Amino acid sequence: EAEAAREDGVDAVSVVTPNGLHAPVALAFIRRGIHVICDKPLATTLADAQAMVDAVRENDVVFALTHTYTGYPMVKQARAMVEDGAVGTVRKVVVSYSQGWLSQPVERQGNAQAMWRTDPLQAGAGTLADIGSHAHNLATYVTGLQVERLCADVRTFVEARAVDDDANVLLRFVGGAGGVLHCSQIAAGLGNDLRLCVIGTEGTLTWNGDTRDELTVHPREGHARLLRRGHGDLSPQAYYAARFGSSEVADRSFANVYRNALRTISARVEGREPSPLDLDFPTVEDGLRGVRFFFAALESGRREAWVAVEP
Repeated sequence: EAEAAREDGVDAVSVVTPNGLHAPVALAFIRRGIHVICDKPLATTLADAQAMVDAVRENDVVFALTHTYTGYPMVKQARAMVEDGAVGTVRKVVVSYSQGWLSQPVERQGNAQAMWRTDPLQAGAGTLADIGSHAHNLATYVTGLQVERLCADVRTFVEARAVDDDANVLLRFVGGAGGVLHCSQIAAGLGNDLRLCVIGTEGTLTWNGDTRDELTVHPREGHARLLRRGHGDLSPQAYYAARFGSSEVADRSFANVYRNALRTISARVEGREPSPLDLDFPTVEDGLRGVRFFFAALESGRREAWVAVEP
């Protein structure tokens, strides 16, 4: 309230709290006309996620969601190639995200991160909310497709853990494409293993987070081609995101999300139109789709059935 009343008040706030505080903190700023950059997932309940979308629309603020992996240049290149028809019509998407840091009950051994991330009240869900939401966002960001149905096998392998720690999800996208999403935090020995495969009628794209500066293009006929970050033959979106000398750590992709969001906010403050390249960041609507995804997966796991997902 104090900042909103000042002529020289803050332009934006970054929300990096545990998940359960995203909605109340972000809404306090949104409703006072202050722009927000928020960690994912958007919220821990569908009602809160919808309230955040409504508030952003009503107060006409910029809202960016830090789905980090959309900031990598070669992820942007994959998106541009799908948009340009390089793989033809998308038939199937396979995305997996595996970690091993929760393969043991570290939440009962004093690990503060694990304590809140395995608390359903603070986290909303387990692996589905934490890294499944990243995998879902990556698949939809690159392909431009939205999930309309899913069937999930959701498991909790660590005894007495209150949230899911492993999930395998069959996907059906609007328009008929299929997919598979795997997320796990009990993959002992793995650190941050994120992979994406987009299969189309004319070829396939593969990307691996461990070699994030590379994208492999497999045409239907001919040899596979390796594309690398920073080369002049990439899309404007990929080249715009490749300003760093190295992308060895996730900070670089975070920086791209923040850079685009803050340039968009600056344009809004100055009363001008932002660059289309700067508008390339996850929004509050993307966040709502992510929350719908992981709650639908939880429901499907309980029912052991296909369930609809509102796109």
